[in-house]
Amino acid sequence: MTPTNENRISIGRQPLVSVITPSFNQAQFLEETMESVLGQTYPNIEYIVVDGGSTDGSIDIIKRYEKRLAAWVSESDRGQTDAINKGFAMAHGEILAWLNSDDVYLPDAVGHAVAFLTDHPEIGMVYGHAYYTDQSGQPMAEYPSGVTDHKGLRRGVNTIPQQSTFFRHKVWEMVGPLDPSYFYAMDYTLWVRISDVSPIAYLPRPLAHFRIHDASKSRTAARRCWPEMIKLHFEDGGSRLSILYAKYLVRRMVEPLMPFRFRLAWRKWKFNRSLQASGDKPGPDHLA
Repeated sequence: MTPTNENRISIGRQPLVSVITPSFNQAQFLEETMESVLGQTYPNIEYIVVDGGSTDGSIDIIKRYEKRLAAWVSESDRGQTDAINKGFAMAHGEILAWLNSDDVYLPDAVGHAVAFLTDHPEIGMVYGHAYYTDQSGQPMAEYPSGVTDHKGLRRGVNTIPQQSTFFRHKVWEMVGPLDPSYFYAMDYTLWVRISDVSPIAYLPRPLAHFRIHDASKSRTAARRCWPEMIKLHFEDGGSRLSILYAKYLVRRMVEPLMPFRFRLAWRKWKFNRSLQASGDKPGPDHLA
């Protein structure tokens, strides 16, 4: 299915936003992800789903929403990075984003991102806050998002939740596509490239949920992140005499003692404690 002219127009001054969902055998979560995109309060979205040849019922889910999609495809690919590149090659939006098939947007996410980029034409990429959720979608911890820039990213200050990130198509054309040799840190490599050619900005507002489950890469492959960050560092001419490499050495020693599941448990404890202290429960800002 290919995009039609209808998908290429803007509504008034509301720019077209292209959202790509790469997916492979994620039927358990895919429909909730798709609903979170199709249910956005922002009206001008081109939604493209790129499936890697799933055999778990994902295709049936996609076909149920076919009339609401700008395009979709299901075929073998070289993995998530290849699928994202394939989706952006079909995209016509002025603003681009991708949402993995186990994550979800909060209802006003796209609208908030568009409003910020419209008000700040000098900014090439904006990212918001996010919450970690459990397999059922219940918020359990805050993502450690915060302000960073090109210098910070090159020093390992990667406080950007991919799920909450939106960037201009013209910036993608300057730095894309994603390098398929990166399995885990392909988003970090993109943030480094974008921040090198354009200012980026943090919007301190929750925009998305980052789902953690047994098969998620954050659980199964988190140790691959920093080696890939170092790979980019060296490819760009970086030295071992650098802050980033020093952090990598420290992390390599600490990681076996403090794996991702322990760090997540600490964040979950802090999150629950803050809710108890305020007497709150997860509210509209937390829930999709």
